[in-house]
Amino acid sequence: MAYTAPKTWVANAILTAAELNVHLRDNMLETAASKATTAGALFVATGVNAIAQRIPQSATVATSQQTTSATYTNLITPGPAVTVTSGAQALVVVSADLQNTSNSARAWMSFAVSGATTRAAQDTEALRAMPDTFNAEPIGASRVTHVKGLTPGNNTFTAVYRSTHTAGAAIFEAREIFVLPL
Repeated sequence: MAYTAPKTWVANAILTAAELNVHLRDNMLETAASKATTAGALFVATGVNAIAQRIPQSATVATSQQTTSATYTNLITPGPAVTVTSGAQALVVVSADLQNTSNSARAWMSFAVSGATTRAAQDTEALRAMPDTFNAEPIGASRVTHVKGLTPGNNTFTAVYRSTHTAGAAIFEAREIFVLPL
């Protein structure tokens, strides 16, 4: 169904059931109230006079795990990951407590996208932390990224990790990903 611009009614015109169905019933079925199926959902414009329900998703992995990989990789417990129905854009938030066992090395957390879109993790979108001294307390941080150029449909966002120094282990705990599909 699609939204139809309402008819301009004139005095003494005969109102038919078909006109009521097109101009009242069908248009009311295109409102957010009619399309809402999930508590907490949001609505985005998908075109002129068109909306779609979007459901934010989040996931967490609490376990502390590490990597010495200089390229993005999964940890022993992969993710966290969420699958959302999105349009061409999304807001992605990655959060973790990070540290590195090597002096002057960094721990980086980014995300890859699979499904309707295939996209590798990017350094420009990574949450990066470098403690003042090695073996220091972890740094709790988050990074928000506005992702554009997605293929609309079901997209899975998966957190991935790397170390900037292979002599040191990047350690991640309390890992979270939150995706607001647009």
